[in-house]
Amino acid sequence: MQPIRIAAALLVLAGAVVSHSASAQAGGVQRADLVHHDLSANGYETLQVRVDFDEKAFAPKHAHPGEEIAHVLKGALEYRLDGQPPVTLQAGESLFIPAGVAHSARNVGSGKASELATYVVRKGEPLVQLAQ
Repeated sequence: MQPIRIAAALLVLAGAVVSHSASAQAGGVQRADLVHHDLSANGYETLQVRVDFDEKAFAPKHAHPGEEIAHVLKGALEYRLDGQPPVTLQAGESLFIPAGVAHSARNVGSGKASELATYVVRKGEPLVQLAQ
């Protein structure tokens, strides 16, 4: 009886993982973690992530528990930060996003777009908090 329960639990877990991966890819936004390291400032860490946007892909409104610097590597991305007018960045341009400020990003160019996102955040907190 016990092996059947274990097998059933593994099948449910595998289904959840496949479902999560499929939904992450369905949105047209892919993330690749490049660097994750503790900082000398007590309680903080830095992360660097490459984010690739398929044509017309959209990252929904979210916030981070620390600062973000977004640097566009390829294409054109429109950023919308709460309380500010939208800004469109081309490859080679960067944007500072203050801690806790809700924002979204959209690929407004033709073809793929990519950004290098660098975060300085409080250690142990979730990196992304979806906003309403």
